Amino acid sequence: MTASAQTDHILRVADLNERRPTLFELQPDLAQLRQIADELGLISLKKLRFKGTLSVQGKREWVLSATLGATVQQECVVTLAPVTTRIDTPISRRFVPETQIRGETQDSDGIEMHADDTLEPLGHSFDFWTIMIEALALALPDYPRADDAALNQVAFADKGIAPMTDDDVKPFAGLAALKEKMQKDDGNS
Repeated sequence: MTASAQTDHILRVADLNERRPTLFELQPDLAQLRQIADELGLISLKKLRFKGTLSVQGKREWVLSATLGATVQQECVVTLAPVTTRIDTPISRRFVPETQIRGETQDSDGIEMHADDTLEPLGHSFDFWTIMIEALALALPDYPRADDAALNQVAFADKGIAPMTDDDVKPFAGLAALKEKMQKDDGNS
């Protein structure tokens, strides 16, 4: 990536026109696609495109509305065979002053949690490249599986001992049989 390519995707807030939306579009070249694929642990990445607008809302809030498109190839979590997925997803981010975000909501551990996951702290610039990579990482399938991938049941036990099944592990699986037995015993009394 050239020096100018590294900064073309960064816009300073002070340089933006507040009266009309700023249009942007990123389409990484082949070398950049390979770099992103390596960074995200993908087999391959094709047709990555991030296109949208950035506009001011109110006095100090900026809204990014975009679409992210990409064709990714990942390893199947079961067979390690290549799995191809097409991603086409809308992306929305609201950039607000950090004081507006801080302390909005806290979970029981005192960690800040926000109901609105599109909120981002407003800095001095917007890095569309970083936003694109983050959005792609979040849009990737967590557990890609090939169509023919199947998990086979494997049972291990010593001779003479019945192996445990999935039903044996479920704590309430035997309640119906126990209830039936108790009703049967009550009927015989």
